[in-house]
Amino acid sequence: MTQRLNTFQVAPATVKAIMTVESAIAASGLEHGLLELVRMRASQINGCAFCLHMHAMDARKAGETEMRLYMLNAWRESSLYSDRERAALAWTDALTLVAENGASDADYELLKAQFSEVEQANLTIAIGTINLWNRLQIGVRAEHPADPGKITA
Repeated sequence: MTQRLNTFQVAPATVKAIMTVESAIAASGLEHGLLELVRMRASQINGCAFCLHMHAMDARKAGETEMRLYMLNAWRESSLYSDRERAALAWTDALTLVAENGASDADYELLKAQFSEVEQANLTIAIGTINLWNRLQIGVRAEHPADPGKITA
């Protein structure tokens, strides 16, 4: 697969604006680990290898366990996630798949039970932003870096 273009080079002002949103999300008070799980989950749904690679690396650097990363695709069937994480993951699934399923009242009630209004807004923006990144990276065929020494036959 060959990358189609480098958005960072051809649209630096626009990418800078998106990065400003990312900085605001990082400073919002939402837990870094929770945000990485949300980013991983949306990237799983969207099939974005570039973002999955980046956020798996970031999550591990932040102390996330391998097992929780492995189990993320089956988070509904796993007891490894807190109620707060489960509410965020349900909201991530709902918004990432919004054209298929809408954003149900049940998922929103889970969100409201675990997050303040400010947190709800920031989490929703974070989910929208990772979906933007996924579509951008998939669209330009961004390639994730290889992990030399970690690839087995």
